[in-house]
Amino acid sequence: MIFGRSQRGKPPVEPVTLKILVAGGFGVGKTTLVGAVSEIRPLRTEELLTEAGRPVDDVSGVEGKHTTTVAMDFGRITLREDLVLYLFGTPGQERFWFMWDELSEGALGAVVLADTRRLEDCFAAVDYFERRSIPFVIGVNCFEGSARYPVETVRRALDLDADVPLVMCDARDRESVKEILIGVVQHAMAQASDRRRAVTT
Repeated sequence: MIFGRSQRGKPPVEPVTLKILVAGGFGVGKTTLVGAVSEIRPLRTEELLTEAGRPVDDVSGVEGKHTTTVAMDFGRITLREDLVLYLFGTPGQERFWFMWDELSEGALGAVVLADTRRLEDCFAAVDYFERRSIPFVIGVNCFEGSARYPVETVRRALDLDADVPLVMCDARDRESVKEILIGVVQHAMAQASDRRRAVTT
């Protein structure tokens, strides 16, 4: 379809739109992930880190980071003609968590990015989605120079339920990110199917 007109007489397809959140700690790669896969120029709300924010923005482990998301990142990816994903990257710092309720409204599921150098930074996001029964997948962003651990070791450290998918990823790599997003959709669909079966039995 071009500018709302159907091609070759075909009726226009009204795509199903799905909303996925990208969450995790400060500096874990949320903005990078959205930018790696978005087919449009991502909307970013990044501001330079300042001396005023130094007491509340812990940059240990990410000393090279000079900007921070203050509202959200937004991107879009078309999986099929009739299926479009909207990606919303959440701000990582605690002082912006009040925005999460608004951003999570109507979300199909979420990606929680984790960094093994600062694994505790993703605990808040895991807890948030667990308490609200929003399906989520853990993506361990494999930064250069960081130690690599077996999947089960990271799973135990995060104390995840057995059905929560956990995958190693590179937030800079489009194909790696696409695999995570497909995993979120599949996980959400499986949970919805389980809930339907529980209701009918």
